[in-house]
Amino acid sequence: MRALLVSPLGFLIGLSLGALGGGGSILAVPVLVYAAGQTPKQATASSLILVASTSLLGIAPHWKARRVRIVPGLLFSIAGVAASVLGSALNERADENLLLLAFSGLMLIAAGAMTRSLLRRRSTAAPISSQVGTAVTAPASITVDVTTVFKVILAGSVVGILTGFFGVGGGFVIVPALVLALGFRMPEAVGTSLLVIVINSVVALALRFDGGNIDWSVIIPFGVASLSGVLVGGRLVGRKDPDKLQSWFISLLVVVAIYTAVRSAITLA
Repeated sequence: MRALLVSPLGFLIGLSLGALGGGGSILAVPVLVYAAGQTPKQATASSLILVASTSLLGIAPHWKARRVRIVPGLLFSIAGVAASVLGSALNERADENLLLLAFSGLMLIAAGAMTRSLLRRRSTAAPISSQVGTAVTAPASITVDVTTVFKVILAGSVVGILTGFFGVGGGFVIVPALVLALGFRMPEAVGTSLLVIVINSVVALALRFDGGNIDWSVIIPFGVASLSGVLVGGRLVGRKDPDKLQSWFISLLVVVAIYTAVRSAITLA
């Protein structure tokens, strides 16, 4: 019953994954802890299942619109495999309340990154809203040099640690990295980020999967709601300006981050 009551939050998480290519999964852990009653470490494992499944389904509309670039996505994921192993090992050793406190900081960092991205888009002469509804032409060629390789490895490693330690997809890092390091257009970055999220989540989950710690009575209804949201979000990215959705989501992220920090800090005290 508790999981059914929080399922609408799962829909919002899926909506963000589908429309923004990431960000929504970062809310899964606090929702699973404070609304569904899971422990932080259970929540990070459950989050990986939810993130992987919703992202996998969310690829479909992007694939159909030719917004998923497989080879760069695979290379980006490979760069983060070792970091994902490290992140999963650190998760097993971390104090649960310290984990939540660190997670609240991560949410604020994500909110800041998403805000900067939003402001940058609004300041350009051709905002993303004018691009998302257009047909995707052949992508520009990528110049592979030492700097580009370094950026991809660095960004992939950061995403791998985030996925392994916190159980998040890291889309708020992947999308700007694909745009800035590889010159992707935003719609392509959103679609490709979902491929990276699926691979990283599966790797991190495989490293610490324990069927006895997975509460399917929570995951199934929550996951169904998330899958519904990601389908709706995938359609929105090609039809509507995502800026309004992202602005609303940033505000929600800050509120949840503050709540999580206060709760975990009180417990530690």
